Amino acid sequence: MGKVIGIVSIKGGVGKTTIAASLAADLVNNCGKKILLIDANYSAPNLGLHMDILLPEKTIHDVLEGRARMKTAAYNRYGVDVVAGSYVYEKKINTLKLKNRINNIRNDYDFIIIDSSPSLNEEVLSAMLASDNLFIVSTPDYPTLSCSMKAAKLAKQRGLRINGIMLNKIKDPKHEISIREIEETLAIPVVASFTENKIHGRALFTRVPVSLYDKKSSFSREIHNLSLALCNKKENKPLWKRIFSFNMKREEVNRQLLKESFNKKY
Repeated sequence: MGKVIGIVSIKGGVGKTTIAASLAADLVNNCGKKILLIDANYSAPNLGLHMDILLPEKTIHDVLEGRARMKTAAYNRYGVDVVAGSYVYEKKINTLKLKNRINNIRNDYDFIIIDSSPSLNEEVLSAMLASDNLFIVSTPDYPTLSCSMKAAKLAKQRGLRINGIMLNKIKDPKHEISIREIEETLAIPVVASFTENKIHGRALFTRVPVSLYDKKSSFSREIHNLSLALCNKKENKPLWKRIFSFNMKREEVNRQLLKESFNKKY
């Protein structure tokens, strides 16, 4: 049975969709997994723009309305099955049907990744409830951290498992909240950290996931390391890192713990 991963944030502009698209592409192309990627940002979907789906004929809106099955609404891009959202859909839909629709096809995939809405509303709740595992995307600033606290609180109130924080858009660590402070505030480990990079805009312009657009970038390497943890595989560390393992970053240690807990059989 495939594992359902929710990539969530309740603040826009943190890079949630970039991470979701890149993680899905890496799991397929570098780890050999079968992936379904779903746009659960029903009000303002843009996952399709990251995955070269401009005008989807069938969307997640059609799936939730019962007019299409998840499989028939999926477009294969870069090896990933992608269910995009409608850019023009105006009717109200029952977003809480998402879990049921996913349960019907979860045996067909290794991982199902949900890109959630960036708002504290029923849309993000539907993504959370449909997920087995949650990752919160945050940036190292106080406004976003306060939103991440709200997302974590909502998940914990529902008894949902939060596997880690993905810390994005690090620019100036001396004048930003540290990883240690974020972990202490949220009581959730940071499992990946990404510096701000111009390649994100270039990748979006070409509608290619960053992890495929520039495989050698620090962003892509960090995405791949996260993929390896989810797939229960060892990171491909340089020799000097293997020798001086006492210099491991917090995120590396946390990914090792994530690998053990995420792949534990209950």
